[in-house]
Amino acid sequence: MSLDWLYTAISFVLKIWHSLFVRMGLDPDAGITWTLSIFFLVVTVRILLFRFFIKQVKSQRAMQELQPDIAKLKAQFGSDRQGMAKAQQELFKERGVNPLSGCLPILLQAPVFLALFHVLRRLRPDAQGLYSWDDALTDSAAQASLFGAPISSSFNMDALKEAAILPLEGVSYTSIRIVAFTLMILMSITTFITQKQIMRKGGPVEGQAAMIQKFMLYVIPVSLFVSGFFFPIGVLLYWFMNNLWTMGQQFYILHKHPPKSRVDLAKTDRPAIDPKLLAPKPGAKPTQSKGRRPAASAPPPSPPPPPAKAQAPVSIEKPKAGSTAASASAAGPRKPAPGKRPANTRPKRKKR
Repeated sequence: MSLDWLYTAISFVLKIWHSLFVRMGLDPDAGITWTLSIFFLVVTVRILLFRFFIKQVKSQRAMQELQPDIAKLKAQFGSDRQGMAKAQQELFKERGVNPLSGCLPILLQAPVFLALFHVLRRLRPDAQGLYSWDDALTDSAAQASLFGAPISSSFNMDALKEAAILPLEGVSYTSIRIVAFTLMILMSITTFITQKQIMRKGGPVEGQAAMIQKFMLYVIPVSLFVSGFFFPIGVLLYWFMNNLWTMGQQFYILHKHPPKSRVDLAKTDRPAIDPKLLAPKPGAKPTQSKGRRPAASAPPPSPPPPPAKAQAPVSIEKPKAGSTAASASAAGPRKPAPGKRPANTRPKRKKR
């Protein structure tokens, strides 16, 4: 599949911005004019990808809020990695979260990066018009230099490109390599810083998301530095300026919407996790993490004693003088009537 349409689109955007700066009075062959054109190519691409950046922010916030539930799954499955991965994927699917959404803006910028690399790699003073450029514009871009390094040159060049670029006035391999190496270091450092900002913005993560973040944090800056030996100066400028834009954008997001801490996540009201995700499979014993013992179940609390019934106070009245009760108490215990048994006495049984 031919990608000429993409190369033509990138060349056309650079042509539009270059012509705009020339109308503003800048030298059409100066390196600053083409450097600004590359910078505004970055601006154009980032504006087109802004909606994907919003999706990236939402995905990172959602991953941050899911961390307590992921911790519960880890405690449930322990060393069962396969079961943990399956339950985690089901949890992501249930909540509508994609951990790879954080890489989406970078993946969408990759075609633009490769297209610019293709255009500038073919760019040299003796080349004919490239894509939407005529011969004069192609020659202007090929000879435009920044601190003595043409934007079409690179740290390592083939013999054909060396023969076309090195004879230019004020250009040497030393100046090209100094500028290229400086931009390689700046590109790698800013890539590392922007990824650190993304990790800080997304909050603490674990599992698969943490592995992706470590890959983005360490592997990509190192791979970019190694690849920088073969990138044209214009491509290094594009990536460095793109990182500067990302750093400013991330700083604004972190200032306006700081990430939640682990304590805040624990206090956040979230929908209860589906118990089906935590239940073991039929016939399988529930797994426990190594070195942990099941917590002893606490005895059920004893019911509180019933409240004592309130008794009415007993009023003791003094017997009045001359009353029957008074005379009875004064006379002592009464004797039973003749022929009647005394109260609370049992008749004696006769022995047979």
